[in-house]
Amino acid sequence: MAAVCVFCGAKVGADPRHVAAARDFGASLARRAISLVFGGGHVGMMGAVADGALEAGGEVIGIIPQRLVQRELGHRGIDRLEVVPDMATRKLRMIELSAAFVALPGGLGTLDEIFEVLTLRQIGDHHKPMALLDVDGYFGPLLTALDTFARAGFIAPHDIDHLIVEPGIERLLDRLAPYLTVAAGG
Repeated sequence: MAAVCVFCGAKVGADPRHVAAARDFGASLARRAISLVFGGGHVGMMGAVADGALEAGGEVIGIIPQRLVQRELGHRGIDRLEVVPDMATRKLRMIELSAAFVALPGGLGTLDEIFEVLTLRQIGDHHKPMALLDVDGYFGPLLTALDTFARAGFIAPHDIDHLIVEPGIERLLDRLAPYLTVAAGG
């Protein structure tokens, strides 16, 4: 079974539509028989995406650093919770387990994860897709910044042209489907 890694916040944020989208995204993964890999916490957006997948019968794998087990309260209801030594190991393990990556609204950690995946793709460490679920235009300022950096010559346009951006869950998953079929051996 192919897995999608979801990067998102350990907080729910100020807009209830964001947390609702997280729960719906998890459920959509489960309905499509796609495993969820996520940050392992049961709080915030992370908890919502995991709960949505679990409620729909999906497989859920969490990766959480030892230091955050207490702070983010590791999700105990999931299929597998891996406790790793640090954030760097967490990201590498999530990348290793996943065929594709989707960012939902989040904060600094989410941005760090997005840029880690994009940078590793840029240098050829993987060719897996990175997507943004652009709930209510949340990622608009980030996309504007990336365009600014590209126009200024600090990012090659081809390094961000492959970034998948969709406001709707099903359309985003449809665009990821070819990568997931290949990863599942089909």
